[in-house]
Amino acid sequence: MLDCAIIGGGPAGLTAGLYATRGGLKDVVMFEMGMPGGQITQSSEIENYPGVFREDPPLTGMELMEPWPVQCMHFGLRHEMKEVKRIRREGDRFLVDLAKESVEAKTVIVCTGSSPKRAGFKGEEEFFGRGVSTCATCDGFFYKDKEVAVLGGGDTALEEALYLANICSKVYLIHRRDRFRAAPPTVDRVMRNDKIELILNATVEEAYGDNTGLQGVRVAFNDGREPLDLKVPGLFVFVGTNVNNAVLRQEDGSFLCDLNEQGQVIVDLKMRTSVPGLFAAGDIRVDAAKQVVCAAADGAVAGMEALHYIQQQEG
Repeated sequence: MLDCAIIGGGPAGLTAGLYATRGGLKDVVMFEMGMPGGQITQSSEIENYPGVFREDPPLTGMELMEPWPVQCMHFGLRHEMKEVKRIRREGDRFLVDLAKESVEAKTVIVCTGSSPKRAGFKGEEEFFGRGVSTCATCDGFFYKDKEVAVLGGGDTALEEALYLANICSKVYLIHRRDRFRAAPPTVDRVMRNDKIELILNATVEEAYGDNTGLQGVRVAFNDGREPLDLKVPGLFVFVGTNVNNAVLRQEDGSFLCDLNEQGQVIVDLKMRTSVPGLFAAGDIRVDAAKQVVCAAADGAVAGMEALHYIQQQEG
């Protein structure tokens, strides 16, 4: 039986593993299908992680996360590339259901985070991966010296618009409001960038194209102006995230622990859920700040609390 099963390999999961193993737990496994690092590895610029900064060129998310797995596994954390289907509670233990087996664990820390939302416009699914993208770092190079559009008004949207402006000939930044939700320094940089054109009070109504991929997007304005037809081969969508809570759903449709209306896991300041021995950390939890430094802090707390829980049970 595992001392602790960690579901997810982003900043929260890695840090939880570091603190749990360094604190003395021997059998700790982090289940993560891909390479550890999480969603932040797709970010083109990291400017707000304390103690880690590079101005020119900016530090990327991939560079930030590169040394984390080595350090976090130094004290005994194991990484298994296995998909977790469901977490169940049986008596005083947990069952982690994998594709072909179930693993027993004394404690579980859920760090499955969140995923990019779809905006819901016509043609979004049809052209996803063929011109519509949610990762500028992944796909931006395909549009070198071409015009592209970005949909969104938060930090991620503006940061990726700035990243794309270094590659593309022009970036149309489409936002449904007349002001942005991003940090003021980021907004200022966008406003000063000659290659970024703002299209405000507007939404993408339709993405269109043919068998070769996206050819353009139709933009509708909230204030009654004539619709706009942008002939762009690439559209990058950054309109928020969905909570990845599927592993907590039970066979009867209920959830293993308490969630709020948005599907986020309700935890206390010690990352404890409504089920003893079950913890949640990072973007999956209620009121998450969605910052790497906060996710790492959550993971540290959860890792220490998992250790304390086992000590109390066995003491």
